[in-house]
Amino acid sequence: MIRNVLSIAGSDPSGGAGIQADLKAFAARGVYGMAALTALTAQNTTGVFGVQAVPAAFVADQIRAVFADIRVDAVKIGMIANAEIATAVADVLAAYDGGPVVLDPVMIAKGGAPLLEPDAVEALTKNLLPRASIITPNLPEAAALLGEAPALDRTSMARQAEGLLALGPSRALLKGGHLESDESPDVLASPEGLYWFEGARTATRNTHGTGCTLSSAIAAELAKGQTPREAMAAAKNYLSAAIATSAALTVGSGHGPVHHFHNLWPQEPA
Repeated sequence: MIRNVLSIAGSDPSGGAGIQADLKAFAARGVYGMAALTALTAQNTTGVFGVQAVPAAFVADQIRAVFADIRVDAVKIGMIANAEIATAVADVLAAYDGGPVVLDPVMIAKGGAPLLEPDAVEALTKNLLPRASIITPNLPEAAALLGEAPALDRTSMARQAEGLLALGPSRALLKGGHLESDESPDVLASPEGLYWFEGARTATRNTHGTGCTLSSAIAAELAKGQTPREAMAAAKNYLSAAIATSAALTVGSGHGPVHHFHNLWPQEPA
């Protein structure tokens, strides 16, 4: 059976992040993707130039419409934008069983533009984190959630991952892509303890949408029945290859997207 996965996130018209990246990752990982939009952005590979949040009630209407008609095997939550949307999403998801929930707490764009209003951090922490099967923050996002400085090494990453777990999610995956290192390790905190996912760093500017892509790939693998650790390992391997092959794309002049379909598209012209 082909599994169905719902993304609740914002739109990126350049196609590298947000809903567009989520749907590409779902397709690449062999699941049927659906999308409820939380915000429209005006952005490209060089930055974010504007954000228009969708009314919270209409976000909830989109999610209800999907659940009313379609089996949902997993949910991925990305950009929430504001406190009203965070509360609405939490309330509507409480009424349905949509399988595992992967929450990527999108707060800051690659170029530094804020994507989450300040008062929404509390609503996100209070209402959505406890509903999440897995949260997948990067180092700056984890620091914002915990009210601390970003982790600078593995020791502080491990401590902050455990701190994130204490906020209520079933598991917390802290991504180490912002470390100043030749490696890009991620650490998973769960009731069973800590587990590290190792990975080499690829020297490239094409990192637009990496967080969206990883969390969506995790949701896809969970929907297919993988254990959390299996899902994260498969998703990390997929993303690493998507980054490593991103030079095959010529998209924009800033932080380009990863190659979501690296294993499906020919690398050379036919």
